[in-house]
Amino acid sequence: MAQSRFDPNFTKHVLETIGPNVSPRHRLVMSSLIKHIHDFAREVELTPDEWMAGVQFINSIGQMSTPIRNEGHRISDVVGLESLVDEIAHAMITDGASPTSSSILGPFWSPNAPFRELGDSILQDPAPNGKPALMHGKVTDLLTGKGIPNAVFDIWQASSNGKYDFQDPENQTPNNLRGKFRTDANGEYHFYAYKPTAYSLPTDGPAGVLLKLLDRHPMRPAHIHLMISHPDYKTVTTQIFPKDDPYLTTDTVYAVKDDLVIDFTPRENDPKAKLDLEYSVILAPASYNGITPTKNTVEARLLSFRMKPKKRAIAALSALFSFSSPVTEHVPNYALDLSTGHLRSATPTRADGRKGATDEA
Repeated sequence: MAQSRFDPNFTKHVLETIGPNVSPRHRLVMSSLIKHIHDFAREVELTPDEWMAGVQFINSIGQMSTPIRNEGHRISDVVGLESLVDEIAHAMITDGASPTSSSILGPFWSPNAPFRELGDSILQDPAPNGKPALMHGKVTDLLTGKGIPNAVFDIWQASSNGKYDFQDPENQTPNNLRGKFRTDANGEYHFYAYKPTAYSLPTDGPAGVLLKLLDRHPMRPAHIHLMISHPDYKTVTTQIFPKDDPYLTTDTVYAVKDDLVIDFTPRENDPKAKLDLEYSVILAPASYNGITPTKNTVEARLLSFRMKPKKRAIAALSALFSFSSPVTEHVPNYALDLSTGHLRSATPTRADGRKGATDEA
């Protein structure tokens, strides 16, 4: 084996200097970060000038940031880190239907959005080129399909000039194009918003420098931000995108997912809007772990072999090694039909209590 040009013990020494009073999670995260930074520097043979340019770039991120401009968040978006963290945080292998996909929060959410009545409009300051639409739909339970009353439907979006309220005080009052709505007894909601407009990320700071360096455009496809929550369910933070937007495949923050692409249709006989958007949301119960409770048995875990190969492998391993039942739990006798991927009970019990012909699982 060829001898390394670099000290093979240097990174090990740096990691060993981490003190004993460090939490296990901090030790794991920081040790991994340091190791990857060192490996990166060795891999590209980072020069002193490049290292200093990186230091100055990081400094410029802090210098550009203000209470209403989070340049660090924007840089994280531009390199795809927030979208990756969102995927890691919300990845779920299910044994059937899935909840509505998540997407990144972004830097423009506000905790101060007002509650509004169903049927109200979030258009406080109408824009000359805005295209009003009635947005309506239902929030349902993943497992039962029933509507969820009193779910909070939080929405925020940019105006037709591509700016959010606090970026545009000359044209927008606070909380323009923001609002929270509670679903009705059937889990339904409706309110007026705009068909969203594509816009450019600000390019007058470090994010613009980075995008230019990478020869990338700064455009975000048109989108509406949503956060749907209820105390008994997992919160979904997401974005939805009109299907006719030209930037869907090159979103500069990589937030688009296929099931979040929506379609605005013409609306008639409504003086408030000429467009209609129907969009429903599926929430998973807070305790949901990907296995439907009615199937949360050894049998159902074995039946996960009927999933597509990648999901099947992950789900089977996680299920088979996560039993919460006592070891005395009855485990049915199954045989796997390799030609179909289906499991068949070797000795099934029929409704009349007799052993009978095998039934497909």
